[in-house]
Amino acid sequence: VQLVESGGGLVQPGGSLRLSCAASGFTFSCYDMRWYRLAPGKERELVAAISKTGDSTNYADSVKDRFTNSRDNAKNTVYLQMNSLKPEDTAVYSCNGHHAFFRDYWGQGTQVTVSS
Repeated sequence: VQLVESGGGLVQPGGSLRLSCAASGFTFSCYDMRWYRLAPGKERELVAAISKTGDSTNYADSVKDRFTNSRDNAKNTVYLQMNSLKPEDTAVYSCNGHHAFFRDYWGQGTQVTVSS
């Protein structure tokens, strides 16, 4: 089982990044997918969540209207489009596969740094 994030990097405030999380080794379309972030000195924060079919999404208030979560079940991939980035968005972003009856799966994370 693997969840591999990509797309992180250094971006200026106001810029955009698109994170991807490619899944393998489990039935991706049966799992809700979530994005978490962890910043130094802070607790892990649930940023966005998307249902198995992609028809339902939820966002933390801190990213609402700036981030968009989507998925392509044919490609076993979930995306996080991040716009209008702020320095406080700096963190390691990790994707998570969640199922009500089976174990969760986690990616290794990708660093996002927002700085001028």
